[in-house]
Amino acid sequence: MSGVRHGDRGRRTMAHQLALLGGLVLLWLLLWGSFTPIDVVAGLLVAVLATRIFELPPVPLSGRFNVWWALAFLVRFLGEVIAGSWQVAMHAFNLRRLPTSAVLEVRFVTHSDLVLTLIAIAQSLVPGSIVLEVDRSHSTLFLHVLGVNDDADVDRVRQRAHDTERRILRALGTRAEYERAARR
Repeated sequence: MSGVRHGDRGRRTMAHQLALLGGLVLLWLLLWGSFTPIDVVAGLLVAVLATRIFELPPVPLSGRFNVWWALAFLVRFLGEVIAGSWQVAMHAFNLRRLPTSAVLEVRFVTHSDLVLTLIAIAQSLVPGSIVLEVDRSHSTLFLHVLGVNDDADVDRVRQRAHDTERRILRALGTRAEYERAARR
């Protein structure tokens, strides 16, 4: 006997479905840039249709979400976006020197598709870096980054990516994965 009653599993599944629907509706509203009641209803209809027509694989969640650490992640992420924008602008206006770049392989602790996806999104949204490839089986991202001149820059970029993983795991990952990432 698994110790989980059928009703408990049904409530968890329903909670996950509601979280998925809520996320899809929020994505719809952000894409349209409008938050009117008709947009909410349209987003809900599209979300329900998308989840019923396309059989999406289940996304296992850790079952925890820490609002404080999620806000801390967002504040730090905003700082990285501003710093990255400044760095790219400096490369664009420095006509005497061509910007250097590199493709780096960065391995992560997490085995969660959701966390790996969030790390990839965060890395791609910071100006000056983009994810070229994802190796899910090895939890690895291949990043193209600007401003890499030496090994110290390579280490800095990898450290920034690992810091992003730690902040995301602290906000919504499992405690075990966060502890493994924190030891890195």
